[in-house]
Amino acid sequence: MDFSARYVALGDSFTEGVGDDDAARPNGVRGWADLTAAELARSNEGFGYANLAIRGRKLRQIMAEQVDAAVELKPTLVTLYAGANDILRPKVDIDSLVEEYDAGIAKLSATGATVVLFTGFDSRNSKVFATTRGRTAIYNELVREVAERHGALLVDYWRFGEYNDPRMWAEDRMHMSTAGHVNMAKRVLAVLDQDDAIEVPALASQPEPGRAEALRANARWVREFAGPWVVRRVRRRSSGDGLRPKYATLTRPLSLPVIP
Repeated sequence: MDFSARYVALGDSFTEGVGDDDAARPNGVRGWADLTAAELARSNEGFGYANLAIRGRKLRQIMAEQVDAAVELKPTLVTLYAGANDILRPKVDIDSLVEEYDAGIAKLSATGATVVLFTGFDSRNSKVFATTRGRTAIYNELVREVAERHGALLVDYWRFGEYNDPRMWAEDRMHMSTAGHVNMAKRVLAVLDQDDAIEVPALASQPEPGRAEALRANARWVREFAGPWVVRRVRRRSSGDGLRPKYATLTRPLSLPVIP
């Protein structure tokens, strides 16, 4: 099919859709990029969508594996989120990373596509990830400079206060929940100046847990999520090992019901 509009989504688990489970879709997830593509396609029969993002990918991997592949698809719209998996490492040279990021964005911008970039989330309320807040703030300032230099649009995740609500996060506390992904789709469409028919699902009541309940929940989180994540780091493995992109070539986005 000769698509008149071509959206290519690049990145890691954030863009792949981890946290918004859907067994009927490739890799078992949906996510904000799928939702955004479906919404943009509602009024455009010639709209094509590719999603090259793979969970666990670090910034240099995304630049090496996904940017040239995206250029070959002749995009009219590109979204790219990268860097979170680097910032979580014990040591990271943010200036060096952003030099490669800048070169990749230059390639994407040269296609004439609308390019949409993201800042990282402000983790100040997270007992586990708050230690990375300073790194993320530095990274964000450099991303803003890259966006300005290349005329890219910016989704400023750092400033989205609604994500301080734990119900916007999946059980692993690392990825957005279904509600978080749906809300992010609305945020991206707003940056694109696009109307949408998306409604964020109502958030279930979540009473404050007692001390004993909180301790049990934290222990389960360490056992089921944090522990395996650390083991993968030690073994130099990734949750994305062996996975292929959800949509490596342009396709018509799946019809939704937008409301989960």
